[in-house]
Amino acid sequence: MFRNYFKIAVRNLWKNKGYAFINIVGLSVAFCVSVFLFLTAYFQLTFDDFHVDRDRIFQTYFFSNDPEKAGKTANMPLPLTPALKSEFPEIEGITRFVNGSEVVEYKGKFFDKNIKFADADFLKIFTFPLLKGNKEIALNDLSSIVLSENTAKDIFGTEDPIGKQLQLGLDENRKQYIVTGVLKDFPENSTIKFDMFTRTENLGNYANEKDHWDSYSHNVYLKLSPKTDKATFEKRLKPFVQKYFANNVASLKKRGAKPDEKGDLYALRLQNLANVHFDTEVSGSSGAPIALVYALMGIAIFILMIACINFINLNVARSFIRAREVGVRKSMGALKNQLFFQIWGEAAVICFLGFLSGVILAMLLLPTFNATFQSKLTLSYILQPDKVALLLGVFVLVTFFAGGYPAWQMSKFNAVEVLKGKVTMKKPGFLRNSLIIAQFTLSGLLICSTIIAVQQVEHLRNQPLGFQKEQVISIPVGNKVNSRQALQRMRNKLEGDPGILGITGSGVNLGFGLDRSTSRSVIGFTFKEKEISTDWLQVDYDYLKTLNIKLLSGREFNPSYPSDTLDRVIITESMAKMIGEKDPVGKFFQTDSAGVKHQIIGLVPDFNLYSSKAEKKPITMYLSGSGGLPYIFVRVTPQSLKISMDKLKAVWEEVAPESEFKGSFVDENTNSWYKEEERLSQVFSLASGIAIILSCLGLFAVALIVIEQRTKEIGVRKVLGASIANLVFVLSQDFVKLVLVAILISSPLAWFLMQKWLDNYPYRIEISPLVFVIVGVGAILVAVVTVSFQSIKAALMNPVKSLKSE
Repeated sequence: MFRNYFKIAVRNLWKNKGYAFINIVGLSVAFCVSVFLFLTAYFQLTFDDFHVDRDRIFQTYFFSNDPEKAGKTANMPLPLTPALKSEFPEIEGITRFVNGSEVVEYKGKFFDKNIKFADADFLKIFTFPLLKGNKEIALNDLSSIVLSENTAKDIFGTEDPIGKQLQLGLDENRKQYIVTGVLKDFPENSTIKFDMFTRTENLGNYANEKDHWDSYSHNVYLKLSPKTDKATFEKRLKPFVQKYFANNVASLKKRGAKPDEKGDLYALRLQNLANVHFDTEVSGSSGAPIALVYALMGIAIFILMIACINFINLNVARSFIRAREVGVRKSMGALKNQLFFQIWGEAAVICFLGFLSGVILAMLLLPTFNATFQSKLTLSYILQPDKVALLLGVFVLVTFFAGGYPAWQMSKFNAVEVLKGKVTMKKPGFLRNSLIIAQFTLSGLLICSTIIAVQQVEHLRNQPLGFQKEQVISIPVGNKVNSRQALQRMRNKLEGDPGILGITGSGVNLGFGLDRSTSRSVIGFTFKEKEISTDWLQVDYDYLKTLNIKLLSGREFNPSYPSDTLDRVIITESMAKMIGEKDPVGKFFQTDSAGVKHQIIGLVPDFNLYSSKAEKKPITMYLSGSGGLPYIFVRVTPQSLKISMDKLKAVWEEVAPESEFKGSFVDENTNSWYKEEERLSQVFSLASGIAIILSCLGLFAVALIVIEQRTKEIGVRKVLGASIANLVFVLSQDFVKLVLVAILISSPLAWFLMQKWLDNYPYRIEISPLVFVIVGVGAILVAVVTVSFQSIKAALMNPVKSLKSE
């Protein structure tokens, strides 16, 4: 029986290749896009899931209920970790975590590597398998260093690295380490990325900072015992905060701060590891916003729904044509359930072919998708048993609902009426109208969201950053050369060059350059009984000149003033407001009880140092006579951008031949600040384009039904003198009404959702009503054109044939 069903299904599909082709193409595209979007969402949602007991791993952060604005920071003082470990036995493991980079030397070869500083408990907290060495003792010694698998291969090749000696650093900062372990490379969906690990005590400033509770410099992760929950432990931390941070609490009280809903003015709290990747306020993560991840999943469901609606409509369109076939089968003794399974079986074949084509299409297009959206997806994510079961479940649901309804409708035909030629399709009911409205509502929602997202990205791109990003070239120095020597040599080489307008150095890049790295230093201290937090930015002479940052008062750093390298700083307006000084030039402040007093010599407007999406942060610039300057900025004339880049490359090969030239333009680097928004707009554009195409296919199917129903009416109208334009209007007006209803639903929904999204940005656009007008008019035009294709074809028919058709 099933073999017979299959044969008949294949014959019918082959006979109606056009319908089969439209269905298979629509379903395959929907399946393919849905696979990509679900893979992207799955990749994001499973960040750090590979860690065993991840639900017991937390990042610490400070909460301060400041009367002006409550704040959170994950920067911790160095003595915090030892104190927590000694006073709280419920902590199973705790580690400090500091980012860094260093040049590594082995047998005369040099390598630039990303180095992390951590404590011995790090390997007990996180699940990074140790391929070589002993996890219990790998980081016990201060001279120990643990490498990633790839780093070990880069440095040692096929040699066994265990016990080998490495030199890290240059000149007076040079240290020797012994390799005690090799870690398996971290997965792509890991928040913590590394080349090597060594102990926190090896930090250059550790001896000076290890006892300072008012110097915040790094992150802390801890793992609680199985019997301790987060809420209980946070309550236990309250006396600890009162003991070590009494000054912070007292300062907030004096400023009129009130306890929050948990009764805290100043608190040490825990953030689940699962939330670290998505958090921008506490962790400073650059990961995709969680709202974007859920939006991707919603879009995937929308696309599948539209494809299913098309499938139903196209099969209903065919049911009128196949009415006589159903009548003959019933008269020959076919039962209702047999007809149902026969027709549903055809739908299952189409679904299977669409599903199979979609998976093949996904496999073929995955590299292109990864390149376009800068992703690193792999189909191995969906080859796991639970994911395969989910995909099969989706296939079964789509087959059941999209194929079951038309099969049920056709199996109900009355055989006698059909054979007499009296069967007629009922007027479109609530379900069919609802399906059309649903299609265009989803399409309208996606198109409106796309336009608004593109406008917001453009707004961010044009947002004043507080410095002139054009005509500035950023050069990462790397770890193989002395950055100060390289900067001075470049100044000497380029002195007097008319194409060079300024040259300086900085501790922080602007945007992401070709080295794809950045760093941030935040200093927290108490000033006039007020908690101050400022970005601590090391710069060199001519920093303001090179970036065209306006000096509001005071002066820039000057080689004529030797004390500028000791205790002088330049601050931004936000920093001046934070310390409560309207005219801060000449004023002093101290970052810790044992530190030097810094004198403010200049005031500049606020500028974006790390992001164009967040509010401009307070910045304090300082000059150092000894600290490294990992980035060199060069301002060039606008007439010689390409020539200047080539010239700088040639000069760099002279002054630092051992370091690769990775120069890039700052205006291109700062585009990375809104890459997630650009990716969102690209995804919306792709989804809305596919949605509108699939919706038009569905509307095309409904138009077939209507025209089949109204063939005689069309003939009568034409005989009575109706023009083609009149006929198109009559046949299109019902569809236009449905599209109008869809626009009336999708427009306020899109406005509400995108308002919520835009509320995340301090610099945002205001949504214009014109967006919804344009989308509405466009949707109506698309609907009219789609319906007109079949309407004109019907209107051109010989009216005699139309009148004989029934």
